[in-house]
Amino acid sequence: MMKNTIILFDLDNTLLDFDAAEAIALSKTLREFGLEPTEQILRRYNEINKRHWEMLEDGILTRPQVLVGRYEQLFKEFGIALEGAAAAKSYEYNLSLGHQFIPGAQQLLDELWGRYDMYIVSNGTASVQEGRLASSGIGKYFRDIFISELIGYDKPSKQFFDRCFARIKSFEPERAIIIGDSLTSDIRGGINAGIKTCWFNPKAVPGRDDIVPDYVITQLEEIPSLIECL
Repeated sequence: MMKNTIILFDLDNTLLDFDAAEAIALSKTLREFGLEPTEQILRRYNEINKRHWEMLEDGILTRPQVLVGRYEQLFKEFGIALEGAAAAKSYEYNLSLGHQFIPGAQQLLDELWGRYDMYIVSNGTASVQEGRLASSGIGKYFRDIFISELIGYDKPSKQFFDRCFARIKSFEPERAIIIGDSLTSDIRGGINAGIKTCWFNPKAVPGRDDIVPDYVITQLEEIPSLIECL
């Protein structure tokens, strides 16, 4: 009997629209602290946040340093006397409350469910991801959900994937593929782990010579035919 393909799905901006949820949660948080979320402040937050997560992936910062430090830097740059830790706590709560699907995500999971062994692999904060998964109702599609805060390591580290693979019964790397939107987290992580990689790149972001995925797609609707050909 042929064994099922193992699909490791990233969550944020692969299945659930993190950018949309983040904009709502961040604006709500800033207003709670008496700060109007102007375009300038939101843009600068996004720049700081992106750099902080990159430093986490490179092992320069810890998760708590990212979650609090991005607000501390933002407030310092704008001369605002607010506590980063309090803002981080409020933001995580606001972010956990709802969800928005990436176009085609719900239909994709319905189509793949029962045909393949599907898992979530996420670098998100546990309380946030658990809330968003509960809100979206997609937890039922997955055999297990791996969140880096609970695993003890972050993507793209090999240790993260080793711990995930240890929890997958009869895991075989040649049967596995990771699908995600981040070259530095998902694709580099899959390469580090020795499995096939698929970059979900709906915005046609330029690639990198040092991180080359096995496959590139621009729409989730491309996944079923891709998986069938593996």
